[in-house]
Amino acid sequence: MKIEASKINQKGHLMFGGLDTVELAKKYGTPVYIYDVSMIRHNCRAFVDSFKKQQVAFQVAYASKAFSSIAMMQVAKQEGMSIDVVSEAELYTALQAGFPVERIHMHGNNKSEAELEMAITNRIGCIVIDNFYEITLLDRLLRKHDCQMDVLIRVTPGIESETHKYIMTGNVDSKFGFSIQNGQAEQAFLQLQHHDYIQLKGLHCHIGSQIFDSDRFIMAAEILFDELRDWNQKYGFVSEVLNLGGGFGIRYTSSDKPLPLEVYAEEIVKALKQYWDGVDFPFPEIWIEPGRSIVGEAGMTLYTVGSMKDIPGIRRYVAVDGGMADNIRPALYEAEYECIVANKADQPDREVVSIAGKCCESGDMLIKDIALPDLEANDIIAVLATGAYGYSMASHYNRFANAPVVFLENGVDHLVVRGETYKDVVRNDLPYEE
Repeated sequence: MKIEASKINQKGHLMFGGLDTVELAKKYGTPVYIYDVSMIRHNCRAFVDSFKKQQVAFQVAYASKAFSSIAMMQVAKQEGMSIDVVSEAELYTALQAGFPVERIHMHGNNKSEAELEMAITNRIGCIVIDNFYEITLLDRLLRKHDCQMDVLIRVTPGIESETHKYIMTGNVDSKFGFSIQNGQAEQAFLQLQHHDYIQLKGLHCHIGSQIFDSDRFIMAAEILFDELRDWNQKYGFVSEVLNLGGGFGIRYTSSDKPLPLEVYAEEIVKALKQYWDGVDFPFPEIWIEPGRSIVGEAGMTLYTVGSMKDIPGIRRYVAVDGGMADNIRPALYEAEYECIVANKADQPDREVVSIAGKCCESGDMLIKDIALPDLEANDIIAVLATGAYGYSMASHYNRFANAPVVFLENGVDHLVVRGETYKDVVRNDLPYEE
């Protein structure tokens, strides 16, 4: 693939975050996840600045499931973001990072009693309620602690987003949220409207992931507006918050055509202002939850080439020292990526190969049929746009140790997550003797 000259140094090596990727591979070993922190900051500011220009109250909450670490939470904090978490461990990470609790939102379709207790005792900013069971559980726990909690109701607006079925979340048949169409959303509202301990602030929806236009977000916003207007007319409810979730697409391959990040916010707010024009209840605070769009293209994974296998007339396999244990998305979603031979970034493409992982699975293929320069053992492969759902979905399959994470900023590399040792992998194992 063609690379900008500014990204290739005099040695012909790929540069990323101002540093030589080949030297980073030597220093930290492979596989290794590397992040350009200046790009993360730029993406945060694209959303935040866009809302500021629209002169509306807002929160941009980083969806930490995309990539969660103490260092990442600290960057989000520095950039004035809020944050959403879906587990005790994600909440614990945010707390360890010193993240302001009032800007933490908790999600999840099956929040445990322990997770809700942790959210309540730490006085986080908001819980997004997902089901009737959770209402009962939260009611009991808040009465136990004799305190109040701000909440949003997660609803499914019934929009089919054009994405993989596994990451489609706004359709009627979803494990998430209350359906507007069948009346469950209104039933939940009626339980919460005048609750002594649960303070209903508004509605939340999330229509899916890897969405390349603003039309579906605007459709969802209109559906939620209609519901809020109906509740205002029937019950006098005034929504303080409208959360339209995340799912903003990024470029994984040359065929992906995402919008500039600031355009999503601009077009959503513009549409919402039109909906609210002429109604007699105030414009709400607008929340969104970008995750992948903050960190996806800001990260890449470096691998070392090992074995190669030719099947005449069919395919040339090039194996690397990682795979589905550090990036499950190709096997899970048939996700597509592009890559660069980092130590031959200035050389022309000469052969079509498929990049195979080393896990004991036929489906462990990172990239199929990509044109690259002539390859040999110990070349360094840089797979692009792996910053979201790589490290966060990594596993110990085949007992592979989790790879390190390195932040790059101002020409300096910072190890922010240590790579695991084999001792780490077996740390929790116990012997069994008869």
